[in-house]
Amino acid sequence: MSVQAIISDVHANEIALRSVLDDCSAQKVDEIVCLGDIVGYGADPAECIDLIREKCKWTLCGNHDVAIFLPVPVGFNKIAREALEWHRRVLEPGFTFFGRRRKQQRWAWLRTLDPSFTDGDVLYVHGSPRDPLMEYIEEGDVADMGFGPPQKIVDIFERIPWLCFCGHSHRPGVVTDDYLWFKPEQLPHSKFGAPRDRKTLVNVGSVGQPRDQNPDASYVLFDRENDEVTFRRVPYDVEAAQERMKRHSQLHPRTWQRLQSGV
Repeated sequence: MSVQAIISDVHANEIALRSVLDDCSAQKVDEIVCLGDIVGYGADPAECIDLIREKCKWTLCGNHDVAIFLPVPVGFNKIAREALEWHRRVLEPGFTFFGRRRKQQRWAWLRTLDPSFTDGDVLYVHGSPRDPLMEYIEEGDVADMGFGPPQKIVDIFERIPWLCFCGHSHRPGVVTDDYLWFKPEQLPHSKFGAPRDRKTLVNVGSVGQPRDQNPDASYVLFDRENDEVTFRRVPYDVEAAQERMKRHSQLHPRTWQRLQSGV
């Protein structure tokens, strides 16, 4: 394996996902992996699960994926909770005969996923090394207010073997072990060479719900032979994705309105 595509936070946006998968194919990647949150917010939970199962070598679970199996999605705001409750109704096998076997397969697969995976000296998590499922890593977490780096980021880096990939915040970037945060646009050609003698954390951003003021889908390429990470931004038909979401009254307008601005 030479070049790995790492995607995350699809959030039931099939149009964005297909555009990213097409870009992965054009980049001739050797494999695709997913860091979770296939469901949540969007119009196409079943379609996205089917695509991820088909195209990804392995997949992690995200907090939205886990919440599908809770009677009440605790810890989510009203907008996210309503989308998850609808997704559960769409995905849960129930007692109807039509499509039951396929629903059962999706349901069973989704609940088997883990929130972290380790491959040698590379750690993959949905959230953070300290809490792979729920903890966010934000740019403010590395800010030195004059008393040294925050203990949170110190604890996180203690758990990184060499390189860690995460998602969850929907905001792509690189954090170095001197606790500096670099946005993709601050990197030459959106590339980062990960030094072997230093630890690095990479947030791959979001395919289906970017929130870094860029509406284009985000993912990264990891060239293992050259220890190089490249951020990719993929334009997709945002208006078509919005139209799909508008058809479902269970989805709050905020879920599709924010796609236009990426916030």
